[in-house]
Amino acid sequence: MFTLPDLPYDFSALEPIVDARTMEIHHGKHHAAYVANLNNAVEQAGAEVAGAPLEILLSGLGRVPEAQRAAVRNNGGGHWNHSLFWRLMCKHGDAGLSADLASAIQRDLGGLDALREAFGKAALTRFGSGWAWLVVDKGTLRVTSTANQDNPLMDDGGLPILALDVWEHAYYLQYQNRRAEYIESWWKVVNWSEVSRLYQTTV
Repeated sequence: MFTLPDLPYDFSALEPIVDARTMEIHHGKHHAAYVANLNNAVEQAGAEVAGAPLEILLSGLGRVPEAQRAAVRNNGGGHWNHSLFWRLMCKHGDAGLSADLASAIQRDLGGLDALREAFGKAALTRFGSGWAWLVVDKGTLRVTSTANQDNPLMDDGGLPILALDVWEHAYYLQYQNRRAEYIESWWKVVNWSEVSRLYQTTV
């Protein structure tokens, strides 16, 4: 059985960038629903997927019975994506960008400002609901985006180390249709220590 992880901070910890009510609904309603629906799908799928780690299910969706595949993709992706997303933010942000990651960002993307521009564009131009990602793909940093609750694990697109949720439920109570403002503000709560730690696991 998959479980809803606790937030690593209070609902109000990310204010004024992300309001407490949004965090409460996002975590306690949306993420919780993904977990419940994923468990239901895995139970229906039976022994073929029972006990498999979520990363294995998402990177090998072809092994999931067809009747449950879409539910595992959508809800398993939602669970995995959000479990990562919560860890990538912290109160007042964090200045813990490691020298190794900073060097890789300069090498592969042209520096931190260029990363922010490319990542912001990926988030802003994702039509409808989805995610923006910074991934390590065969040793190289790359910015990409996915629709709905898909993630790069599903198509061998690299290991995500930074993610931004651009579903409307992530920002609409506070920002309404101003997705660009949400994206720009979000950089103020990025937990660079965690991003750097994830990067170190890939090199």
